[in-house]
Amino acid sequence: MFATLSDRLSATFKNLRGKGRLSDADIDATAREIRIALLEADVALPVVKEFVAAVKERARGEEVSGALNPAQQIVKIVNDELVTILGGETRRLRYAKSGPTVIMLAGLQGAGKTTLAAKLALWFKEQDMSPLLVACDLQRPNAVNQLQVNGERVGVPVFAPEPGNGVGDPVGVARSAVGEARRTLHDVVIVDTAGRLGVDAEMMGQAAAIRDAVNPDEVLFVVDAMIGQDALVTAQAFLDGVGYDGVVLTKLDGDARGGAALSIRQVTGKPVMFASSGEKMTDFDVFHPDRMASRILDMGDMMTLIEQAEKAFDQEQALKAAQKLSGQGGDFTLDDFLEQMQQVRKLGSMSKILQMLPGMGQVRDQLENFDDREIDRIEAIIRSMTPAERANPKIIDGSRRARIAKGCGRNVSDVNSLVDRFFEARKMMSQMAKGGGFPGMPGMPGMPGVGGPGGGKRVSAKQKQKSKGKGGKRRSGNPAKAAKQETAAKDKAAQAGSNPFGIGADVDYEKAAADLDLPKDFSKFLK
Repeated sequence: MFATLSDRLSATFKNLRGKGRLSDADIDATAREIRIALLEADVALPVVKEFVAAVKERARGEEVSGALNPAQQIVKIVNDELVTILGGETRRLRYAKSGPTVIMLAGLQGAGKTTLAAKLALWFKEQDMSPLLVACDLQRPNAVNQLQVNGERVGVPVFAPEPGNGVGDPVGVARSAVGEARRTLHDVVIVDTAGRLGVDAEMMGQAAAIRDAVNPDEVLFVVDAMIGQDALVTAQAFLDGVGYDGVVLTKLDGDARGGAALSIRQVTGKPVMFASSGEKMTDFDVFHPDRMASRILDMGDMMTLIEQAEKAFDQEQALKAAQKLSGQGGDFTLDDFLEQMQQVRKLGSMSKILQMLPGMGQVRDQLENFDDREIDRIEAIIRSMTPAERANPKIIDGSRRARIAKGCGRNVSDVNSLVDRFFEARKMMSQMAKGGGFPGMPGMPGMPGVGGPGGGKRVSAKQKQKSKGKGGKRRSGNPAKAAKQETAAKDKAAQAGSNPFGIGADVDYEKAAADLDLPKDFSKFLK
């Protein structure tokens, strides 16, 4: 949704790179580009004016003029201001002190309230709570049936004493639902109310009557993030007519420009509490302003990715895989590789996962064209192998590859590609698991294989020869002297325990590893 805004802001920041100091002209030009980017994203004009004024004021302050890298400081300022207009800190739900917590959903028809009610119920269920869905949308055709179907999908009971389709009293249903929740020991009640195609007095009156009947702990206004500026008009009308405590944004995965998400908090003063971003019941989570700002600026959303991975990955399987990769639990096989792929699939769409990584906005087109069925193809190839071939891929010769290709309906080149990629991936992951880092990649100083002093910095053959000529040990032309030098070198290697880093053989590696004081669940980062 924020692709256009993200691209425009990234292009603006690129123009600042390499500047040692920002002049007033640079700041004005940057502010002008940010203003255009926000207006193109359909952000409300008052919000744009306030945002740009705050950025310009801070950009002319000491925090930029005294900075070593003004361009990076401007990015930080824009990030801070984005977090501010998105709400600042994450707003959490309020729970009832006694009895069930009642949450009422309100909004226009088509905003996605009924689907969102089921998503919210599943979210509560994952928090080890017992939600109850209440069908109070008795106006829209098949609304009650839709809620029952969605409730069955997420395994949450639905209280629907009236058939709907214009029949029944929604206020009476809502009032009865709270008593039913107490009787059946449900601790959360989610009330799905009726909407209209536009704001009218009848809808407002019914929503207000339901609110007065059940006295909800939270009233959430559900708004379609794709309707643009009209979302602000509707949000203000509901705020005046019914009142609500927080906002839920739906359809964040759409192709609209997303200005409503950036404007609604600033215009209404009510925080965005949840966000829905897909068709699946799991495409729903708490709205974090700082993480959304980070996504808009193409800095990724690693915290959300880590949280999703913790939910989806089996810690025991991950630990076994890490042990195999470090050489402590046997060889890492294609069966292990398949298990890891299946766990990755639980995270959802691969394109969505990759978009949470920093810098992925630069390859957005490739990500959007990524075919999630590729995992199915990989699984089909591995399943076509015998247990012996999966355990030891080195035995897969030409005839075996042809048989595997026929068995899974793929080409031999696909099988070759998978086997080659597996060996490369296993080699790289093994090096990472043993603390070697990525081969040839610059990184933290002092880490073997990661670059920096003492690391695995790449050196050309010519540089090696030059280095050897300047400071390397030269072998004497005198045979007796050369033999003496060779004996001394062997003795030195023996004293070092044949360790390439010159560490003695009597080092207690287990104690050294324990002294690192790593987190107990550190193994999950080695997948």
